[in-house]
Amino acid sequence: MAVNFDEKLVVAISSRALFDLDESHAVFEREGVDAYCAYQIEHENTPLQPGTAFPLVRKLLALNGNNLENPKVEVILLSRNSADTGLRVFNSIKHHNLNITRASFTRGESTHKYIPAFGADLFLSSNPEDVQQALAAGHAAATILPSTVELNTSEQLRIAFDGDAVLFSDESERIFKQQGLKAFSANESAAANTPLMGGPFKGFLAALHAIQAEYPSEQSPIRTALITARAAPAHERVIRTLREWNIRIDEALFLGGMDKGAFLKAFGADIFFDDQKTHCDSAREHVATGHVPHGVANE
Repeated sequence: MAVNFDEKLVVAISSRALFDLDESHAVFEREGVDAYCAYQIEHENTPLQPGTAFPLVRKLLALNGNNLENPKVEVILLSRNSADTGLRVFNSIKHHNLNITRASFTRGESTHKYIPAFGADLFLSSNPEDVQQALAAGHAAATILPSTVELNTSEQLRIAFDGDAVLFSDESERIFKQQGLKAFSANESAAANTPLMGGPFKGFLAALHAIQAEYPSEQSPIRTALITARAAPAHERVIRTLREWNIRIDEALFLGGMDKGAFLKAFGADIFFDDQKTHCDSAREHVATGHVPHGVANE
Protein backbone atom coordinates (compact mmCIF):
# COMPACT_ATOMS: atom_id res chain seq x y z
CA MET A 1 0.00 0.00 0.00
CA ALA A 2 1.35 3.44 -0.94
CA VAL A 3 2.13 5.82 1.93
CA ASN A 4 0.29 9.15 1.83
CA PHE A 5 1.53 12.23 3.72
CA ASP A 6 -1.36 14.50 2.69
CA GLU A 7 -2.80 14.84 6.20
CA LYS A 8 0.56 15.18 7.97
CA LEU A 9 2.93 17.98 8.82
CA VAL A 10 6.14 16.98 7.02
CA VAL A 11 9.47 18.58 7.95
CA ALA A 12 12.66 17.83 6.02
CA ILE A 13 15.97 18.50 7.74
CA SER A 14 19.64 18.19 6.89
CA SER A 15 22.01 16.13 9.01
CA ARG A 16 24.10 19.21 9.94
CA ALA A 17 21.00 21.03 11.20
CA LEU A 18 19.93 18.01 13.27
CA PHE A 19 23.34 17.02 14.65
CA ASP A 20 26.61 18.73 15.55
CA LEU A 21 28.82 17.82 12.61
CA ASP A 22 31.32 20.66 13.05
CA GLU A 23 34.23 18.35 13.86
CA SER A 24 33.74 16.08 10.87
CA HIS A 25 32.96 19.05 8.60
CA ALA A 26 36.28 20.56 9.64
CA VAL A 27 37.94 17.35 8.41
CA PHE A 28 36.17 17.81 5.08
CA GLU A 29 37.26 21.46 4.80
CA ARG A 30 40.84 20.68 5.80
CA GLU A 31 41.51 17.35 4.08
CA GLY A 32 38.80 16.78 1.49
CA VAL A 33 35.96 14.36 0.84
CA ASP A 34 37.95 11.11 1.05
CA ALA A 35 39.30 11.97 4.50
CA TYR A 36 35.80 12.97 5.58
CA CYS A 37 34.37 9.64 4.45
CA ALA A 38 37.09 7.72 6.24
CA TYR A 39 36.52 9.77 9.40
CA GLN A 40 32.75 9.13 9.40
CA ILE A 41 33.17 5.40 8.83
CA GLU A 42 35.79 5.20 11.58
CA HIS A 43 33.40 6.96 13.98
CA GLU A 44 30.10 5.52 12.76
CA ASN A 45 29.39 3.93 16.14
CA THR A 46 30.12 7.17 18.01
CA PRO A 47 26.81 9.02 18.39
CA LEU A 48 26.69 12.59 17.14
CA GLN A 49 25.73 15.28 19.63
CA PRO A 50 22.52 17.29 19.13
CA GLY A 51 22.69 20.20 16.70
CA THR A 52 20.86 23.53 16.74
CA ALA A 53 17.56 22.14 15.42
CA PHE A 54 17.61 18.96 17.52
CA PRO A 55 15.30 20.28 20.31
CA LEU A 56 12.83 21.47 17.68
CA VAL A 57 12.76 18.07 16.00
CA ARG A 58 12.27 16.31 19.35
CA LYS A 59 9.25 18.51 20.08
CA LEU A 60 7.84 18.01 16.59
CA LEU A 61 8.02 14.24 16.96
CA ALA A 62 6.52 14.46 20.45
CA LEU A 63 3.31 15.78 18.83
CA ASN A 64 2.70 12.19 17.72
CA GLY A 65 2.55 10.88 21.27
CA ASN A 66 2.16 7.12 21.10
CA ASN A 67 0.25 7.26 17.82
CA LEU A 68 2.84 5.68 15.54
CA GLU A 69 0.22 4.12 13.26
CA ASN A 70 -1.14 7.51 12.11
CA PRO A 71 1.29 10.21 13.26
CA LYS A 72 0.55 13.93 12.88
CA VAL A 73 4.18 14.75 12.05
CA GLU A 74 6.79 13.12 9.84
CA VAL A 75 10.43 14.22 9.92
CA ILE A 76 12.52 13.35 6.86
CA LEU A 77 16.31 13.46 6.69
CA LEU A 78 17.73 15.08 3.54
CA SER A 79 21.50 14.74 3.62
CA ARG A 80 24.42 15.49 1.31
CA ASN A 81 26.21 12.52 2.85
CA SER A 82 26.51 9.29 0.92
CA ALA A 83 24.58 6.29 2.19
CA ASP A 84 27.92 4.92 3.44
CA THR A 85 28.85 7.95 5.53
CA GLY A 86 25.19 8.49 6.41
CA LEU A 87 25.23 5.33 8.48
CA ARG A 88 26.66 7.36 11.37
CA VAL A 89 23.70 9.74 11.10
CA PHE A 90 21.17 6.90 11.22
CA ASN A 91 23.03 5.32 14.14
CA SER A 92 22.83 8.65 15.95
CA ILE A 93 19.09 8.92 15.21
CA LYS A 94 18.65 5.50 16.81
CA HIS A 95 20.86 6.44 19.77
CA HIS A 96 18.77 9.54 20.50
CA ASN A 97 15.53 7.61 20.05
CA LEU A 98 14.18 9.80 17.26
CA ASN A 99 11.42 8.28 15.16
CA ILE A 100 12.97 9.23 11.79
CA THR A 101 12.84 6.40 9.28
CA ARG A 102 12.92 8.05 5.85
CA ALA A 103 15.97 9.70 4.32
CA SER A 104 17.66 10.78 1.13
CA PHE A 105 21.48 10.65 0.83
CA THR A 106 22.72 12.50 -2.25
CA ARG A 107 26.55 12.22 -1.97
CA GLY A 108 27.28 15.92 -2.39
CA GLU A 109 24.36 16.84 -4.65
CA SER A 110 21.78 19.41 -3.62
CA THR A 111 18.94 17.84 -1.64
CA HIS A 112 16.18 20.35 -2.44
CA LYS A 113 14.84 18.35 -5.41
CA TYR A 114 13.42 15.73 -3.03
CA ILE A 115 11.35 18.23 -1.01
CA PRO A 116 8.23 17.96 -3.22
CA ALA A 117 8.67 14.21 -3.63
CA PHE A 118 8.39 13.81 0.15
CA GLY A 119 5.65 16.45 0.32
CA ALA A 120 7.60 18.49 2.88
CA ASP A 121 5.95 21.59 4.35
CA LEU A 122 9.30 22.91 5.60
CA PHE A 123 12.98 22.36 4.81
CA LEU A 124 15.72 23.20 7.34
CA SER A 125 19.37 23.07 6.37
CA SER A 126 22.73 24.54 7.30
CA ASN A 127 23.55 24.83 3.57
CA PRO A 128 22.45 28.27 2.25
CA GLU A 129 22.65 27.13 -1.37
CA ASP A 130 20.17 24.29 -0.80
CA VAL A 131 17.85 26.67 1.06
CA GLN A 132 17.96 29.29 -1.70
CA GLN A 133 17.17 26.67 -4.33
CA ALA A 134 14.28 25.36 -2.25
CA LEU A 135 12.81 28.84 -1.83
CA ALA A 136 13.21 29.56 -5.54
CA ALA A 137 11.21 26.40 -6.22
CA GLY A 138 8.40 27.67 -3.98
CA HIS A 139 9.08 25.71 -0.77
CA ALA A 140 9.29 27.01 2.80
CA ALA A 141 12.96 26.78 3.73
CA ALA A 142 15.43 28.34 6.15
CA THR A 143 19.14 28.23 6.86
CA ILE A 144 19.73 27.12 10.44
CA LEU A 145 22.23 29.54 11.96
CA PRO A 146 24.68 28.85 14.78
CA SER A 147 22.58 29.90 17.75
CA THR A 148 22.52 30.02 21.52
CA VAL A 149 19.73 27.58 22.33
CA GLU A 150 18.69 28.07 25.94
CA LEU A 151 17.05 25.20 27.83
CA ASN A 152 13.30 25.31 27.28
CA THR A 153 11.55 22.99 29.72
CA SER A 154 8.06 23.58 28.29
CA GLU A 155 6.60 20.61 26.43
CA GLN A 156 4.67 22.98 24.19
CA LEU A 157 6.14 23.60 20.73
CA ARG A 158 6.59 27.36 20.26
CA ILE A 159 7.36 28.75 16.80
CA ALA A 160 7.78 32.44 15.97
CA PHE A 161 7.70 34.10 12.56
CA ASP A 162 8.55 37.44 11.05
CA GLY A 163 5.83 38.78 8.78
CA ASP A 164 6.92 40.43 5.53
CA ALA A 165 8.83 38.10 3.16
CA VAL A 166 8.23 35.15 5.52
CA LEU A 167 4.51 34.67 6.28
CA PHE A 168 3.54 37.38 3.80
CA SER A 169 4.96 38.42 0.45
CA ASP A 170 7.56 41.19 0.33
CA GLU A 171 5.22 43.55 -1.57
CA SER A 172 5.04 46.05 1.31
CA GLU A 173 8.66 45.65 2.35
CA ARG A 174 9.66 46.68 -1.17
CA ILE A 175 7.86 49.98 -0.70
CA PHE A 176 9.67 50.51 2.60
CA LYS A 177 13.07 49.71 1.07
CA GLN A 178 12.53 51.86 -2.02
CA GLN A 179 10.46 54.79 -0.69
CA GLY A 180 10.90 54.85 3.09
CA LEU A 181 8.79 54.49 6.22
CA LYS A 182 6.35 57.31 5.43
CA ALA A 183 5.37 55.79 2.07
CA PHE A 184 5.17 52.32 3.63
CA SER A 185 2.83 53.50 6.42
CA ALA A 186 0.64 55.40 3.96
CA ASN A 187 0.38 52.35 1.70
CA GLU A 188 -0.50 50.00 4.56
CA SER A 189 -3.18 52.39 5.85
CA ALA A 190 -4.71 52.74 2.38
CA ALA A 191 -4.58 48.95 1.80
CA ALA A 192 -5.69 47.96 5.33
CA ASN A 193 -8.64 45.98 3.95
CA THR A 194 -6.64 44.34 1.14
CA PRO A 195 -5.08 41.04 2.26
CA LEU A 196 -1.37 40.62 1.71
CA MET A 197 -0.27 37.87 -0.63
CA GLY A 198 1.17 34.78 1.02
CA GLY A 199 4.89 34.40 1.59
CA PRO A 200 6.96 31.21 1.56
CA PHE A 201 5.90 30.16 5.09
CA LYS A 202 2.14 30.59 4.69
CA GLY A 203 1.67 26.86 3.97
CA PHE A 204 3.78 25.81 6.95
CA LEU A 205 1.78 28.07 9.27
CA ALA A 206 -1.44 26.62 7.83
CA ALA A 207 -0.16 23.08 8.55
CA LEU A 208 0.58 24.05 12.15
CA HIS A 209 -2.88 25.63 12.40
CA ALA A 210 -4.48 22.38 11.19
CA ILE A 211 -2.92 20.52 14.14
CA GLN A 212 -3.87 23.31 16.56
CA ALA A 213 -7.47 23.13 15.38
CA GLU A 214 -7.73 19.59 16.74
CA TYR A 215 -7.41 20.91 20.31
CA PRO A 216 -9.18 23.45 22.52
CA SER A 217 -7.01 26.57 22.37
CA GLU A 218 -5.93 26.30 26.01
CA GLN A 219 -4.78 22.69 25.47
CA SER A 220 -2.94 23.08 22.19
CA PRO A 221 0.55 21.50 22.08
CA ILE A 222 1.61 24.26 19.64
CA ARG A 223 1.80 28.01 20.16
CA THR A 224 2.69 30.46 17.41
CA ALA A 225 3.77 34.09 17.40
CA LEU A 226 4.15 36.83 14.82
CA ILE A 227 7.08 39.05 15.85
CA THR A 228 7.36 41.90 13.38
CA ALA A 229 9.11 45.24 13.01
CA ARG A 230 5.77 46.71 11.94
CA ALA A 231 3.89 49.09 14.24
CA ALA A 232 0.61 50.99 14.07
CA PRO A 233 -0.86 51.91 11.62
CA ALA A 234 0.69 49.03 9.64
CA HIS A 235 -0.69 46.45 12.10
CA GLU A 236 -4.25 46.42 10.78
CA ARG A 237 -3.48 44.94 7.38
CA VAL A 238 -1.59 42.06 9.00
CA ILE A 239 -4.46 41.23 11.34
CA ARG A 240 -7.02 41.38 8.54
CA THR A 241 -4.81 39.22 6.30
CA LEU A 242 -4.60 36.41 8.87
CA ARG A 243 -8.36 36.71 9.41
CA GLU A 244 -8.93 36.39 5.65
CA TRP A 245 -6.69 33.30 5.55
CA ASN A 246 -8.62 31.83 8.50
CA ILE A 247 -5.29 31.03 10.15
CA ARG A 248 -4.81 31.44 13.86
CA ILE A 249 -1.80 33.18 15.34
CA ASP A 250 -1.58 33.02 19.13
CA GLU A 251 0.56 36.06 19.85
CA ALA A 252 1.37 39.13 17.76
CA LEU A 253 4.12 41.58 18.70
CA PHE A 254 4.39 44.83 16.73
CA LEU A 255 7.81 46.13 17.74
CA GLY A 256 8.30 49.18 15.55
CA GLY A 257 11.93 48.28 14.78
CA MET A 258 13.03 47.16 18.26
CA ASP A 259 15.50 44.28 18.58
CA LYS A 260 13.60 41.01 18.55
CA GLY A 261 15.92 38.83 20.65
CA ALA A 262 14.61 39.72 24.11
CA PHE A 263 11.01 39.25 22.98
CA LEU A 264 11.76 35.84 21.50
CA LYS A 265 13.40 34.83 24.77
CA ALA A 266 10.29 36.00 26.64
CA PHE A 267 8.04 34.04 24.27
CA GLY A 268 10.22 30.96 24.69
CA ALA A 269 10.54 30.25 20.98
CA ASP A 270 11.87 26.87 19.93
CA ILE A 271 12.70 28.49 16.60
CA PHE A 272 12.29 31.86 14.88
CA PHE A 273 12.18 32.56 11.14
CA ASP A 274 13.16 35.94 9.65
CA ASP A 275 14.32 37.18 6.26
CA GLN A 276 16.66 39.89 7.55
CA LYS A 277 20.14 39.10 8.82
CA THR A 278 20.12 41.87 11.44
CA HIS A 279 17.00 40.44 13.09
CA CYS A 280 18.45 36.93 12.86
CA ASP A 281 21.63 38.07 14.60
CA SER A 282 19.58 39.49 17.47
CA ALA A 283 17.42 36.37 17.68
CA ARG A 284 20.17 33.76 17.59
CA GLU A 285 21.68 35.11 20.80
CA HIS A 286 18.65 33.61 22.55
CA VAL A 287 16.84 31.01 20.42
CA ALA A 288 17.34 28.70 17.46
CA THR A 289 17.04 30.86 14.36
CA GLY A 290 16.36 30.17 10.70
CA HIS A 291 17.31 32.76 8.08
CA VAL A 292 14.86 32.88 5.17
CA PRO A 293 16.88 34.32 2.25
CA HIS A 294 13.81 35.54 0.40
CA GLY A 295 12.51 38.88 -0.81
CA VAL A 296 13.90 42.34 -1.37
CA ALA A 297 16.12 42.32 1.74
CA ASN A 298 18.15 39.49 0.20
CA GLU A 299 18.49 40.80 -3.35
